[in-house]
Amino acid sequence: MSSAIAVIVVAAGSGTRLGHAEPKAFVPLGTDTVLAAAVSGVLAMRQAPHLVLVVPGDRVEEARGRFSADAAAAGAAIDVVAGGSSRQESVAAGLAVLPAAVETVLVHDAARALTPALLFDEVAAAVRARRHGIVPALDVVDTVKRVADDGRVVETVDRSSLRAVQTPQGFPRSSLDHAYATTHGEFTDDAALVAAAGLVVETVPGDVRAFKITVPADLRRAEQLLAEQRAAAPQARPADVAGTPRTAVPRIGTGTDVHAFADDAPLWLAGLHWPGERGLSGHSDGDAAAHAVCDALLAAAGLGDVGQIFGTADARFAGAHGEVFLAETRRLVEASGYRIGNVSVQIVGNRPKLAPRRAEAEALLSQVLGAPVSVAATTSDALGFTGRGEGVAAIATALIVPA
Repeated sequence: MSSAIAVIVVAAGSGTRLGHAEPKAFVPLGTDTVLAAAVSGVLAMRQAPHLVLVVPGDRVEEARGRFSADAAAAGAAIDVVAGGSSRQESVAAGLAVLPAAVETVLVHDAARALTPALLFDEVAAAVRARRHGIVPALDVVDTVKRVADDGRVVETVDRSSLRAVQTPQGFPRSSLDHAYATTHGEFTDDAALVAAAGLVVETVPGDVRAFKITVPADLRRAEQLLAEQRAAAPQARPADVAGTPRTAVPRIGTGTDVHAFADDAPLWLAGLHWPGERGLSGHSDGDAAAHAVCDALLAAAGLGDVGQIFGTADARFAGAHGEVFLAETRRLVEASGYRIGNVSVQIVGNRPKLAPRRAEAEALLSQVLGAPVSVAATTSDALGFTGRGEGVAAIATALIVPA
């Protein structure tokens, strides 16, 4: 089995600062281990990856036995290999077993065990769209000081250009292979190694849940978050009416979205990039069609709306593409006990001309949602803001059926 995308999970560290006898990735977390939590996020990706676990040499068979069935159930290939004496040697060991079909590689630290699948999907999508290295990063919110060896504060550092970088870090396979083959020295992450090879690395918004478990306090934080997730799980299956059990019948939802044109943005619509067209303004990429589809699906499942799930206050979705929203919406619908039957979306506006790319849009959206999607377009006969060429509207209808 092979895949165009691979995720190398680095799990060979000792983790002595955690105060456990086990290697860090094998320390208990929740009902399983740190590594199990990390793997669950990887296997929930929209596209099943080729998963490579890099573990201590004496844990290879244990890890292979523990995760092979999980990977198979998710449709993912899996390799388990022994790590090296450094992080770079461990990643190199993972790269060495990847099949030729892999074009995009994500490298992830098992210690960032609660990283959600959404972040993996966004990094992978950005690598494919931009064709160079991508790392998730958070703004530095604390004041940063440069301090001398004796503890004396030397200066306050301007934090406006600083970012706290996380994993997964994604790269075109060729870029990562080139960097590992030509760059020497020790680097703290793969982005630094790739940049040292003279290749471009950019950022996407990170996720606060992708924190690194390093000391006992981090482990306690992870335990608390997992407990909160388990406590909230029943809420993922809301009743049809308060106090009334959900009935096993198909459900229909309707969604709409509107975005104004913006001269300084590329156009993304119906999941596609439209070169040469004016873009749409928005916190994300402004894909009105994708957002309307999400609204329709969420409404059908009784899960709220796009504003609730993907709020503009959430930095993770700044600039995110429509397929990221669609994949997460699909996951939420399926977690609530339904599967998507079919979706129809109509785009209202003067531009772009949909007809030449209608089949392409339908194929992409259908693949993301795992169900037939039909796309149509119309104008408003020069009436209203769409008629004046000020923006685009979209109306979607979705049918979901009990799983």
